[in-house]
Order: sequence, then C-alpha cells, then structure tokens
Amino acid sequence: VALVGESGGGKSTTAKLIARFYDPRSGAVRVDGTDLRDVQLRSYRRQLGVVLQDPFLFSGTIADNIRFARPEATDDEVEAAARAIGVDRVAARFPEGLEHVVREGGAGLSAGERQLISIARALLADPRILILDEATSNIDRPTEIVIERAFDTLLRGRTSVIIAHRLATVRRADEILVVEKGVITQRGIYDELLAEDGPFRRLATTMAGAPVHRT
Repeated sequence: VALVGESGGGKSTTAKLIARFYDPRSGAVRVDGTDLRDVQLRSYRRQLGVVLQDPFLFSGTIADNIRFARPEATDDEVEAAARAIGVDRVAARFPEGLEHVVREGGAGLSAGERQLISIARALLADPRILILDEATSNIDRPTEIVIERAFDTLLRGRTSVIIAHRLATVRRADEILVVEKGVITQRGIYDELLAEDGPFRRLATTMAGAPVHRT
C-alpha cells in the first residue's frame, strides 16, 4: 500500500503508528486483526523493517552496518544481501570491500550509498512488514533507478507500506491511499486514480515534475 499526499497530511504519523513508535489516542491499529497494544513490542519489532528518508549508519564496517539487523547472520548471508541490493558495487570502490570502515553517520558515502546499505540491512532482517518512509526523497535520479531496482527485491513477498513523493515508487503498490489532513480521500490502483479528476491526478503531476499521461 502506498500513502501519498501533501506534507503534513498524516502519512508519516500513520507509518509511526503502524511501527508502534507511539500508540493512538483513540481507535486502534490492528495487524491481522490484533490490536498492536495487545502484542509484545519486542516480538512485533522483530517482524518489522523500517527504511527511512535519512538512514543512520554506525561506526564500523559496511558489513557490520548490514548485520546490525540480524547480529547472528553469517558472512555469506550478509554478502548475499549486499549482492541482492547492489551494495557489493558500493563496496567495490574500497580496497577492503564490505570490510571498509565507515564513520558514524556514514561520512564518505553518498546519500544513495547509505540508503542502499540501509535497504540491504532491511533485506537481511527479512521482516514480514516493511515500512518505507520517503526512502528516495534525497536521492538523485541515477541513484534512484538503482534503489528502485533494489526495492523490487526488498518488497517481494512481504506486506509493505510505502510513503513516497516519486511516481516510480508509488506505481509498485497494489493500492494507493491519498491522505489529506488525516483523512483518506481517495483509494485505488494507479491507473484508476489517474483517470479521475481528483487529488491524486494533481499530486501525480507534481511528483513527476511534468504533465502526466495515463498508460
């Protein structure tokens, strides 16, 4: 499911509620029909993966940063996750490869490279539920193409909630929800929503940066 809408509409708040960063003041957030307040937080978080707009890297090797999602993972599993997402190409820039040491925050790596490492981290965790919160917002177009390919691998076979400002990411969704001031004002698939004279068509024009034509 993709959540789209103007800034401040409630998309990230919804994602944080799903991640149970905090609980709702009224109503309930349910997964498989179960109120998240009735689920052990540690157990739930083990099944959850989150990729944020500004991923954080820790002081350590590239491999360490990927393995952070699952400390018991073997070297082969870390290397497989890196290969699947394209981090092996990032590591190839350095003589030490995946053992290249990065400083806290990821100094020396581009925003796109840091994001690829965070995506590999999420893949290694193999979560049942994945939240992508504007994960390509700060990425240039060439890097975005690489990351979008990585999403093909990451999203496969799991429930995903995608918050995005770019059409390439939104079009992957089985369903799109348009959120305005905390209310869902439209829902449907990409082509259906684009055919309607409504908020999604206006958003799509803005997201593409040019007039949008239906496919």
